[in-house]
Amino acid sequence: MSQTDDVEESAAPLIEHLAELRSRLIRSVVAFIIGIVLAFIVAEPILQFLLHPIEETLRELGDPSPTLQYTSPQEYLFTLFRISMVFGFALAFPVIAHQMWRFVAPGLYRTEKSAFLPFIIASPVMFLLGASFAHFVVTPLAMAFFLGFADVSSIFANLISGTVDSTSAEVAVPETDDGLKITFFGKVNESLDITLKFIIAFGLCFQLPVLLTLMGKAGLVSAKGLGGVRKYAMVGILVLAALVTPPDVITQVILFTVVYGLYEISIFLVARVEKQREKKLRAEGLWFDDEEEEDGDAEVEASNDEAETGEKP
Repeated sequence: MSQTDDVEESAAPLIEHLAELRSRLIRSVVAFIIGIVLAFIVAEPILQFLLHPIEETLRELGDPSPTLQYTSPQEYLFTLFRISMVFGFALAFPVIAHQMWRFVAPGLYRTEKSAFLPFIIASPVMFLLGASFAHFVVTPLAMAFFLGFADVSSIFANLISGTVDSTSAEVAVPETDDGLKITFFGKVNESLDITLKFIIAFGLCFQLPVLLTLMGKAGLVSAKGLGGVRKYAMVGILVLAALVTPPDVITQVILFTVVYGLYEISIFLVARVEKQREKKLRAEGLWFDDEEEEDGDAEVEASNDEAETGEKP
């Protein structure tokens, strides 16, 4: 067999893999497009749901009719399209993950498949938990902190105290010498931006147990090692809380408590993985304790010393 034949035979499987990857990617893109279309149909209710914390905060601060504005003709449409992109990917994620798994799975052993599959399922679940926590807990606290500095009710108080011309339906706001009135006129895209940032940030933070457990499964980290750097992890989590959340102590404490709790859960999960690995290796007779290894080394050294002593006159 010539060298040319060897090259052709080795290239054939590569071409087949590339063709399969192409078909998987095409199916994933089609699923993503379908998800975008479906999400765009309900984009306005999704937008109302995402901006609900801002609405509730404005009402609590005295705004009887919360309103957000957009300042360019295309801004609202692009906002809806942005929502469609994010939630379209969420809808298509099961199909995308399935296609990627079908492409990677043939190259894995059965034990590797059983090891990775739970993490693939747990990852979106933990992301949803983090996103829900951000939307229902963190975002309302952040909005209350940010909007608490602005007098959102001042303009409505002026409108109520003003005079209304019944013929023109115009409101005459009374003059005042109290200086500038600073109030809140929120933009749709900017308000949505901070909400999505919280959702994505907390969704990624909730991936910590999945990531560390997977690394423990691969032997890259250990429970003892994670416990040894606990104080450094606390400092890192505090820095993360200061960067992700607003300068509100309550919100920062909540984020620190949640993420640090996830870190401790990760240590527990990694320790559990290590125990399962140890149990399996013991059953196969491939596990040796450190004390046994030290005793074995001491016995080898003692036997070597005796042998050397016996050879001397």
